[in-house]
Amino acid sequence: MQRSRKLLVTSAFFCGLSVSGCHQGAPVHPDHPYVVSDVVVKDIVFHSAALNRDMPYRVFLPEYVKDGTSLPVVYLLHGGNGSYRDWSDNSTVSRYAAQGLILVMPEGEFSYYMNAAEDPAARFEDYTFRDLINDVESRFPAANTRDKRAIIGISMGGFAAIKIALTRPELFSFGAALSPPIDIAHRQFRLRRWGEWWRIRRIFGPYGSEQRRSRDPLSIIQSADHDKTPFLYITAGQNEPLLKPVRSFAEHLSTLRFQSEFHTKPGGHDWNEWNSQLDGCFRSLAQHIQQ
Repeated sequence: MQRSRKLLVTSAFFCGLSVSGCHQGAPVHPDHPYVVSDVVVKDIVFHSAALNRDMPYRVFLPEYVKDGTSLPVVYLLHGGNGSYRDWSDNSTVSRYAAQGLILVMPEGEFSYYMNAAEDPAARFEDYTFRDLINDVESRFPAANTRDKRAIIGISMGGFAAIKIALTRPELFSFGAALSPPIDIAHRQFRLRRWGEWWRIRRIFGPYGSEQRRSRDPLSIIQSADHDKTPFLYITAGQNEPLLKPVRSFAEHLSTLRFQSEFHTKPGGHDWNEWNSQLDGCFRSLAQHIQQ
């Protein structure tokens, strides 16, 4: 009996550590997308070569598009423990598609949209920023140039928006990060948060390693070209713990002459805060992409 309990505890421990085994991804919630008039929603499943499996994404686009028209595309990245349905179910973002934009919401699992340092099969950066973009541009009336592409992310997705803007500046002309956990690569081991620590270790590599530094915006901005980097729009709620590191990062961007702006409003790390930032975010986006 004692041996059985020991095996059970050990199995549960390694189940918690495993990303590809016992981890089941985001919890399933009822799907109720908010879609304004003159906008259509399409759910797509395509095969990602990078991940070697099928992946879903959701799209909002104008109901009527003139033949031969190529519309600007905005990629909307969800946060940790979320899914490709989050933006459509928790915000009114579809109203911006009515203004002539294609909005693409990919499935990012809990990946930070990066190629994992310690899991060769988890090539989420290649999937998101190569396979997905190619599929969108082959399937929809989507523009295929940098000046008509933008990326916006919440929380984990906001981190990814900043990281990819700095390391792949040829892809987007505008990047926005709402409540990004900008300091995630600097968080050290804590027993009560060992699950998060292990996940971050698999994605970013060991603490202090070159693998981790190459995935850390706080390190990347030291050598990134501020003239080539997309315009960065960054926000944080006044009542969330991330406010201090996000504000500090935004100030550092300004010091290093990156084109950026920072905004904060009363609120926490939730959709109430992120929805309150959307109008300002999309106004800025309209100034930095070609429509």
